Amino acid sequence: MSGVKSKDNTIRSNSFRTLLLISEENPEFLYPQWDYFQDMLGSSNNYHKYIAIYILANLTRADDFEKFEEIFDDYYGILAGSKVMNASHVAVNSPIIFKNKPKLRTRIIYQLLNVDTLHQGRQKELVKAYAIEALRKIYPDADDKERIVEFVQAQLESSSPKTRDMASCFLDRCENKH
Repeated sequence: MSGVKSKDNTIRSNSFRTLLLISEENPEFLYPQWDYFQDMLGSSNNYHKYIAIYILANLTRADDFEKFEEIFDDYYGILAGSKVMNASHVAVNSPIIFKNKPKLRTRIIYQLLNVDTLHQGRQKELVKAYAIEALRKIYPDADDKERIVEFVQAQLESSSPKTRDMASCFLDRCENKH
């Protein structure tokens, strides 16, 4: 596991890909290492945070001790931070957590729908594109479909072309299904 903290990009990247695959296929195997990845989530190194964002999301499938509930605010605090890369990846991984943690669904949707007021970075409009991508995957199982559609419709006027495209795509696929 220490390979994900290697200074060598090849070792770090290969280690991450291996751990990511294990976390997707057999999260129970890595779950005892939860604290290791939780520590990475709080790292000042953004690549370490990036790794933790993905691995912890996958480990929620094996999280019988509700450890994610304890770090929810830290995890989603990254969405509210100023770094677009990590905030975007928190959004992208939200459908995994949404699926694995039904008790947190309302809180997850709240975070995604309020990215405009939460995210502190300059590229807020771009982060919204990733929130829309996550909401598209969450939408079929979401309770508050109207609020999701309202949020997405509002993004048709975004200054970000990617966000406008994601909103249009979402509405083409989802709007007529509720």
